[in-house]
Amino acid sequence: MDERIGTPDGEQESGEPQIPSEPAPPIASRFLFVDVAALRAKQLRRGARPRLGEEAPHGMHKAERVAMEEVRRGLVSYDIPKPKPPRGEAEA
Repeated sequence: MDERIGTPDGEQESGEPQIPSEPAPPIASRFLFVDVAALRAKQLRRGARPRLGEEAPHGMHKAERVAMEEVRRGLVSYDIPKPKPPRGEAEA
């Protein structure tokens, strides 16, 4: 999984959270959802500002919960890297 979710710290130069102009498409795979949310939670633990703003429900303090809600609402953009070719085909 590529760690490029928004900017490295999840914020723009002005200090405001970078929110995608259009919501990201819904994630159909539970595994992709977990990967994207885990990477976003890492950004939040490192000091990135939450993108939920004043909409965050009370009691949602853990970075993991905030990250999952941001991903569910389409506030986190993500890139899926292209698969690497098998070793035998790369040499040919």
